[in-house]
Amino acid sequence: MVCSRLTGLAAVKHIFSIGHSTHSYEQFLRLLQDAGVTAIADVRTSPWSRYLPQFNQDTLRERLKDAGVAYVFLGKELGGRPSEQRLFCDGIADYEKMACSNGFQRGLERIEEGAHKFRLALMCAEQEPLDCHRCLLVGRQLLSRGFSVSHILSDGVIEDHKCTEDRLMAVTGQASHDLFITPAERLNLAYRARGRKVAYSEPETPKNAAAE
Repeated sequence: MVCSRLTGLAAVKHIFSIGHSTHSYEQFLRLLQDAGVTAIADVRTSPWSRYLPQFNQDTLRERLKDAGVAYVFLGKELGGRPSEQRLFCDGIADYEKMACSNGFQRGLERIEEGAHKFRLALMCAEQEPLDCHRCLLVGRQLLSRGFSVSHILSDGVIEDHKCTEDRLMAVTGQASHDLFITPAERLNLAYRARGRKVAYSEPETPKNAAAE
């Protein structure tokens, strides 16, 4: 389900998200401008791309500056690849644990401060919001802080997060009503299942290497 384009959104208490995907810089900038975005919060853990140099941090910052769009890197606080082992579960980044960490909470506070000055968009690499922590982790936590959240899709449509959650429930098999589980519980299960599917996983150590 894809919602129609949103209009008239206030900058304060509203956050966009966008994935740079394989867009050219010009396509990416057009998506931002069409949505009225005036600042980017880069939530990539590693702010560069070997195959898409237009999205390397320094290059992107300068080009956005020339276009009148501010840039801030928040990958250390809000990135999807945690540096602390305690934030993993069975080798997979655990979004629930990450959301409770002090660094993550500081990152949310910076987003909240920035949203009072700019029409702000979280940026990561993945095209699909349901494949990315900017939606499943950061966007979800911003909702709990009273923000409205929407996602700029690759075709320019802006999808409200409620519609994204409807799609989340469908792809995780939680869309059907259950007499024994509340809708909120089903939504939590959906977030957990999708997070486990798409979150960063630690590379497995070869058995012979571990033995050495």
